[in-house]
Amino acid sequence: GLRIKDPLSMVGDAVFDVDGAHDLVAVREIPFHSLCEHHLLPFAGTAHIAYFPNGRVLGLSKFARLLEIFARRLQLQERLGLQLAEALVQLLSPKAVAVSLEAYHTCMSHRGASVPSNTRTIAIRGEHSNDPSIRDQLLSGVSRGDRKWP
Repeated sequence: GLRIKDPLSMVGDAVFDVDGAHDLVAVREIPFHSLCEHHLLPFAGTAHIAYFPNGRVLGLSKFARLLEIFARRLQLQERLGLQLAEALVQLLSPKAVAVSLEAYHTCMSHRGASVPSNTRTIAIRGEHSNDPSIRDQLLSGVSRGDRKWP
């Protein structure tokens, strides 16, 4: 992640034009870990990504690879979600995209307040991100839910 100057370049030819690709796509439960830039302590969690393609889709493994590249840098959870959402907008020009990150921060549990908790952030971007119907579907796509498959 630190050595890659342009994270979008690692996607290569994994962006595909697909006629009729306009329905919600959700990629869920992607694990990640990073270091808090303020305290140099780790945080780790799970990412959920949902987007409405505009005829272009991304190879599924590239979501995890992009997340990993951004997470390998000193980070803030808020920035990590924004960077991933904005990268997906640049790559795919989707109607809208949402990135939800839920993470456990050791800087919160081991110092300061000394309280274990999870922090959830949601970044929503795209041309149609303010459309109430699209926004509701995106939020549903990135919401926590019981996993129903192995």
